[in-house]
Amino acid sequence: MFQAETYKGSKEEQYQLVIKQLKALMESETNRIANLSNASALLNQFLKEINWVGFYLYEQEKNELVLGPFQGLPACVRIPLGKGVCGTAAAERKTIRVEDVHQFPGHIACDAASQSEIVVPMIKAGQLIGVLDIDSPIINRFDEIDQSMLEQFVHALVEFL
Repeated sequence: MFQAETYKGSKEEQYQLVIKQLKALMESETNRIANLSNASALLNQFLKEINWVGFYLYEQEKNELVLGPFQGLPACVRIPLGKGVCGTAAAERKTIRVEDVHQFPGHIACDAASQSEIVVPMIKAGQLIGVLDIDSPIINRFDEIDQSMLEQFVHALVEFL
């Protein structure tokens, strides 16, 4: 049974513990939806000052992202590649960190409370799987450490997908 641990130490050390918890949650589970659901719940429990965390999964035949497991308010269901922060991160296959979403051209506002956002693409064996999307009601919520550690989180996650 999973048990949340107390997060202590530096920001990096706290993220390392979350990645360790993620691996423990997924090591004996092969279902993609179950693993993505637990990953979003784990991040929602760990991260402070966020209002949405979840996944958009890539549908190659329609060249778009489709809403997957998440924690937060109901969200946009389909996002074309290249549109908004999620679609742009997926199309460019690189993490995008946005200090102020209102300054991002073509931002798709699913929750009016969102002020900043980070999107990390999920790539396995060179193939786009989807993106991890996290929104915050705080401007400039995500820094370089968040980006680096969330990229490590996603790297650990895709090993189990």
